[in-house]
Amino acid sequence: MAFGWLHKLHKSDYREEKAYEQVVNAEKPEHKAALSHELIAAAAAYEAAKKYEEHCAANGKPDSHAKAKELMAAFSGAFVDRMVETKGLDTIDKEKAKHDAKKRAEEQSDEVLIVEYQ
Repeated sequence: MAFGWLHKLHKSDYREEKAYEQVVNAEKPEHKAALSHELIAAAAAYEAAKKYEEHCAANGKPDSHAKAKELMAAFSGAFVDRMVETKGLDTIDKEKAKHDAKKRAEEQSDEVLIVEYQ
């Protein structure tokens, strides 16, 4: 998948996209061995970027950088919640993954959104 926003991040190896595919396609029984909270966080950041682009296409860009970052955090958190429900992570893994996902999404959004809101 190619998303314009993601390409602006200048990631040559698309780690987040690879993590996304691995997490989404993981079988439930394997999750404990295969899905670390770091991997889920990377996948969540990728999902957040996709959802942000969809939101902007449907609703226009948010009014501010701060609002855009809030959206990114919400999208990444929703992805983690969905993965916890479908893959069976425990509460500690869920909280670590949500924390890491929010941080990663904010870092990525800072790289791109600061330029958009200047």
